[in-house]
Amino acid sequence: MDLFEYMQNKNLENESPLASRLRPRTLEEVVGQQHIIGKGKLLYRAIKADKLTSVIFYGPPGTGKTTLAKVIANTTHANFRQLNATTSGKKDMEEVVEEAKKTIGGFGRRTILFIDEIHRFNKSQQDYLLPFVEDGTIILIGATTENPYFEVNSALLSRSTIFELHPLSKEDIGILLDRAMTDKDRGLGSYHAELAPDARAFLADLADGDARAALNAVELAVMTTEPGPDGMIRIDLNTASDCIQKRAVQYDKDGDQHYDTISAFIKSMRGSDPDAAVYYLARMLTAGEDIKFIARRIMICASEDVGMADPMAIVVATSVSLAVERIGLPEARILLSEAAVYVAAAPKSNASYLAVGKALENVQRVKAQVPGHLKNIHANGEGDEKQAVGYRYAHDFPNHWVDQQYLPDAVKDEKFYEPTGLGYEKTVIENLKKMKDR
Repeated sequence: MDLFEYMQNKNLENESPLASRLRPRTLEEVVGQQHIIGKGKLLYRAIKADKLTSVIFYGPPGTGKTTLAKVIANTTHANFRQLNATTSGKKDMEEVVEEAKKTIGGFGRRTILFIDEIHRFNKSQQDYLLPFVEDGTIILIGATTENPYFEVNSALLSRSTIFELHPLSKEDIGILLDRAMTDKDRGLGSYHAELAPDARAFLADLADGDARAALNAVELAVMTTEPGPDGMIRIDLNTASDCIQKRAVQYDKDGDQHYDTISAFIKSMRGSDPDAAVYYLARMLTAGEDIKFIARRIMICASEDVGMADPMAIVVATSVSLAVERIGLPEARILLSEAAVYVAAAPKSNASYLAVGKALENVQRVKAQVPGHLKNIHANGEGDEKQAVGYRYAHDFPNHWVDQQYLPDAVKDEKFYEPTGLGYEKTVIENLKKMKDR
């Protein structure tokens, strides 16, 4: 590297965004992801011992995939090269491989190749790496926001260890914000700026686990706010709200507003008011509520309050819950709205909810034995269950139903499930009546 290239790199480093400048240089500086880099964990031990094998990091944006790769680059004695799959191709990989062969042959040094957005490479590009990962010419570090089990070749996966990175907690992002405000060398410490506690909490919350989003917002806030008469730059809640492009609503995800809003959301769906349900959904989305949490509450309402009056409600709610995890915001708001409206507009019955509650209470209160004719008499799994003494096999009878006692003697007259007759439960009542009347 000549003097010109050195100065160019230094200038780029100084002018790079705050999130890039603050990247940890050692494992000890990394915030979060302790489930994979905590002391004693496999990845921690491998990095410290400089015995890293090929790995794939995957997780949402801003969780530290590139950060970990940079830490490895600063820690290892191996030659480190970086490519981005959105701008690189096979030719770039060929150059790295040729260099790696010379490095390991001439100097005995391994080469670590970090490929960001590795899922962007097509199958043939990923296949090109296989023999060189296999024979140790390169150690691959792949980073992806997509599930590698769907987006990365299985052959490449089998040669790599998969590490999932989780969204950072609000506490983790708060620590990074504090570091940004106080670090005079790489952060904003030399600007004489202070971040109000409510603004700090707001940014940590609204970042939704993405450290880059929080750091970009606080950097923008500091760089665009005029100092006060005392020379201090003060970042209040309104300024923080402007810089992250989210309105600061009166909603604390750990306080009363959180519980009041989710309560109103559920009661609106239970009360069959889709307009109110969508309104409270919008409030939660605006405040940055976890979409997975919202989806879980819709599923619970679909089961507890709609139940068998419309069995499709839980199907819709569950499908939406899975979809929002794959799609994410902003589009996830459409799916959540669909599920909330469906559950709110559906006929209601809590009969199945009451049934299991009554049954649980009965089980705890009354000791009862399974009737003999229902017991599993073939412990070794052999034989025909129809041979159980006294048991009548329903499929041997007309309409596949036979009058038979299934409840234990001690509770044989109990009634747990009492359908309301609303929605599909009307059909349930008719079906049960038809079977018994035949």
